[in-house]
Amino acid sequence: MLITTEMQVESALFFETPREIYTRVFRNLKPRTKPPEITVTFCKFANPDSFARYDSGRIEIRMSDLLEGAPAPVMEALAYILLGKLLRRPVPASYAHRYRLYLNRHDVRRSIHLIRQIRGRKFISGPQGKHFNLEERFEELNLRHFNGLMARPLLGWSRRASRTMLGHYDPSHNAIIISKLLDDPKVPQVVLDYVLFHEMLHLRYPAQTRGARRSVHTAEFRQAERAFPGIQEAKAFLKAL
Repeated sequence: MLITTEMQVESALFFETPREIYTRVFRNLKPRTKPPEITVTFCKFANPDSFARYDSGRIEIRMSDLLEGAPAPVMEALAYILLGKLLRRPVPASYAHRYRLYLNRHDVRRSIHLIRQIRGRKFISGPQGKHFNLEERFEELNLRHFNGLMARPLLGWSRRASRTMLGHYDPSHNAIIISKLLDDPKVPQVVLDYVLFHEMLHLRYPAQTRGARRSVHTAEFRQAERAFPGIQEAKAFLKAL
């Protein structure tokens, strides 16, 4: 009897519309409150982003159309995540696990990658800065640490002198962007080299996915990074910065 009941509940879930799922989840999170009007809109975002906003007595859900074909249990998990944050209610970790597991599926990650390429806009200034040339630094590091075998991606400086993101590698656009905060004569070359080398390692050791977990800095990545000459000097400067 228990098995039959569980199967009936799961079967009913598959026939719910996204709006019905969000309404049901709202009732579960706030059982004493009448659910407001809820609208669910799929948008052409460049990433699998989702937002929930409470405005004028109505809850508006906006999510990437990448999720439009997601299984009902995944949609339910996202509903708990978004409404839980919006209503400040605790959400069981199982829902976050279920959602991450879906995003880490090989076919889903491939779709995300393609959509980022098609819809994403990437500002790439070019390698020449006021004081450093990223192309020159890349080629020297490539020869010194990778036997000159690494294909050069697009290289550029960020629009703003960010202190929180000193560098990042964008696999969708095959680009390394370095914060222009480091394009300064007061910054030792070893510091810029270390940040650039760190991003180059993302090309050498891509992120690995295991179930719901996605490891960006693998054990091989960390081992290679520790071998960088001057790493302690660079980290000390960046910490002070």
